Amino acid sequence: MKSKNRLFYTVVSILFGFLFGSIILIINDINPLQAFKVIVIGALGKPSYISWVIVKAIPIILTGISVAFAFRTGLFNIGSEGQYIVGSIGAFLIGYLLKLPPVIHPIFALLVGTLFGAIWGGIVGLLKSKFKINEVISSIMFNWIAFYLSNYMLSLKALRKVGTDTTYPINVTANIEILGNWKRTDAGIDFLMNHSILKQVLRPPLNWGIVIAIVIAILVWYIIKNTTLGYQLKAVGYNLDAAEYGGINIQKNQVTSMSISGAISGLAGAIMVLGVAGNIGLMASQQGYGFDGMAVALIAGNNPLACIPSGLLFAGLKYGGGKLNSSLNTYSEVVDIVIGIIIFFIAMPRLLELISSLYKKKEAK
Repeated sequence: MKSKNRLFYTVVSILFGFLFGSIILIINDINPLQAFKVIVIGALGKPSYISWVIVKAIPIILTGISVAFAFRTGLFNIGSEGQYIVGSIGAFLIGYLLKLPPVIHPIFALLVGTLFGAIWGGIVGLLKSKFKINEVISSIMFNWIAFYLSNYMLSLKALRKVGTDTTYPINVTANIEILGNWKRTDAGIDFLMNHSILKQVLRPPLNWGIVIAIVIAILVWYIIKNTTLGYQLKAVGYNLDAAEYGGINIQKNQVTSMSISGAISGLAGAIMVLGVAGNIGLMASQQGYGFDGMAVALIAGNNPLACIPSGLLFAGLKYGGGKLNSSLNTYSEVVDIVIGIIIFFIAMPRLLELISSLYKKKEAK
């Protein structure tokens, strides 16, 4: 599908999502204009709200890029959630167990988290290439292995903070928040008190992750668009037989694709540990970042660059929609309905093409 058509159908799908969401709100005696106003103000009304949207968008932008990359190479990476989890484990272990200088420490922790995700994704690619095991099945299983591995870590006395359901926090030298721990010092507090807007912006754990996400999006786009590796990976995705006939190593490229995809998701987990949570907590269920990433990738049309606005839209709807209950006494789940309908129509571009062609025929008559 041409990029212009993809953009058009994406916009139409978003409008359909808001339309059907409005119908749900009307059925529940809620004015949709008031509801959407609450969502917009709840996401953009204050600098601190915008900061929270950015913070929440970082992991789903990266997992969206991860899923989009795999899609572009003919693979369905449904294991982004597990790769995210092992990435957070790797970053935590380096952030907590090692004592390194402030600049080197977070960089090393991010690299290790990325490596953990790459290994986790690479194993799925290896099973696919060597043993023909469907990556959807194996990656789902690896999600659960990562989930229970993370919770198992909380059973280790050396890692679990006494009397809590979390690990000990990472060392301050591994923190990647903007201004880091400086803003917690007396000088930092005095400076923020004199700059009220800056204080609101930095009150949430705004970190360097958004910059990293943008760089990764550009890098992945460039690899797919302008490199020999990107050409080979896309060729494998388009037609296995033709790629093999052209001399491309199918097995190697499948492992490479899943490793790169897993690395990006692992990086997302590492950023959240080093820049937001500061530790690992006991999970009652999977956090859903990988699955949200699939939605972001679909909205973005599997374009790494488009994952940035797509992720911000997704995070804005989620964060702003969370205030519907307190403001209008209605269900915040209406946002999930809107997002679900957007994805439903994006996943059915042929239906929108059919509607468009029927409209054109009617116009011609």
